[in-house]
Amino acid sequence: MNTDVIVVGAGPTGLMLACELALVGVRPRVLERRTAPQRDSRALSLHPRSVELMDQRGLLDRFLPLGRAVPGWHFAQLPTHLDFSALDSRHAYTLFIAQAHTEALLAERARELGVEIERGYEVAGLSQDDGGVEVRVRGGDGSVETVRTGYVVGCDGGRSVVRQSAGIAFPGTDETLTGVLGDFAVTGTGLDAARARGVLVAPLEDGLTRLVYLDPERLRVPAGEPVTLEEVRASLVRICGTDCGVGEPRWLSRFGNATRLAESYRRGRVLLAGDAAHIHFPAAGQGLNTGLQDAANLGWKLAAEVNGWAPPGLLDSYDAERRPVGRAVTDNTEVQTLLAELTLVPRYQRPATALRALFDELLGMDEVNRTLAARVSALGTAYEPTAPEADPLAGRRMPDIGLTTATSDAIRVYELLPAGRYVLLDLTGDPELVPAVTPGWGTRVTAVTVTGRDDHPDLHGVTEILVRPDGHIAWATRTTDVRARRAERHEALTAWAGTGAGTGAGAGT
Repeated sequence: MNTDVIVVGAGPTGLMLACELALVGVRPRVLERRTAPQRDSRALSLHPRSVELMDQRGLLDRFLPLGRAVPGWHFAQLPTHLDFSALDSRHAYTLFIAQAHTEALLAERARELGVEIERGYEVAGLSQDDGGVEVRVRGGDGSVETVRTGYVVGCDGGRSVVRQSAGIAFPGTDETLTGVLGDFAVTGTGLDAARARGVLVAPLEDGLTRLVYLDPERLRVPAGEPVTLEEVRASLVRICGTDCGVGEPRWLSRFGNATRLAESYRRGRVLLAGDAAHIHFPAAGQGLNTGLQDAANLGWKLAAEVNGWAPPGLLDSYDAERRPVGRAVTDNTEVQTLLAELTLVPRYQRPATALRALFDELLGMDEVNRTLAARVSALGTAYEPTAPEADPLAGRRMPDIGLTTATSDAIRVYELLPAGRYVLLDLTGDPELVPAVTPGWGTRVTAVTVTGRDDHPDLHGVTEILVRPDGHIAWATRTTDVRARRAERHEALTAWAGTGAGTGAGAGT
């Protein structure tokens, strides 16, 4: 077998996944059809949960200097914005950063971890059996080689060859409307008028401005039809009375609202992530972020399978956890699209305007705003616990509280996660935790005795907690009886981190 994992696609999702695999000893082969990195950036933001993921891996200091933090975001371009700053996170903001920068930074990290990104290669097809996957790879010269691998992950976009070759259906709705985006040097006035008429105006680097709009007279133009500068100017004049002085574009693109969700994120040894698993209208900029979060969920699970210690069902939990998230994202983007589209249809303009006004009023209510902000930011993502009597914290994000360890070190929880391992925290100051856990699971679990910590309402009464490599909570207990807690710990570690080395696994039972 040539390699353990082939990752198809070197966009943000594929690169993030490659980093996650390499971090824990799996060397993926990354194949990318494009011969050079993408210069232009369809996506422009990292939402709070994605920013947290970069913090968890010790990468955030690379991203922050290249971005700009804003405290909220929009929902359906309504006047009242989502207030991310009200959410429970050290990073309750959107990081406005071009996709090209995100890709470049993740590619840099992948290379540091020993990953080679092979450009100019595309997958021509694949077949699988119980022992592996045969992948037909076409090089830039047209030659085709067959490579055998343990697993394949399709991160190759909405037209994924991997998904099609694996026979995974992609049900959903076809494109019914399209919008246009363009990056321009804007020399005139009129941007305020454009904003007032629903045009998204975003300042970029190098003095460029991005304009994104829906033109009622051009809604049904197929996404594959090229955009021209003349079309943009005519549309802007129709929409806002001025062409905003747009000059020669650096980039023009048309995009549609086709919305699809893979019927499964896994078929045997073939898995999907990012746009290969879900596509939708780019409402609120959730696509890239959802893909990064797919990769963060999948990477450590697939690595555990490759490395031979994954407990039963761990890899299957990727589909069980992430596909409902994909469904929620496609649902909310369809709602946002409808709120925009109906105002452009003469028959529905009056009730649609009233509906938008009602939604905007609702966004002014703190509880409603927090609910939608948690969904769009992904800070509200929580996975269903597998244990029937799990603590209410199971599946939720671990708060990034400050800790004092038994060695008197002051540290944040997220500073314990860059190695991509589980983190087991004893919040009672038990000096026996580390010697009890390390002999059995020391290569998979970082055990930390906590002698002091920040107060957090969600953690009141919690005595021990197991944090997954992706920062979500695998297990928590409020048991104060030491023997009972050690028994619970042994069961939780075995369920999540596999059987420990040696008899009894060193769990202190």
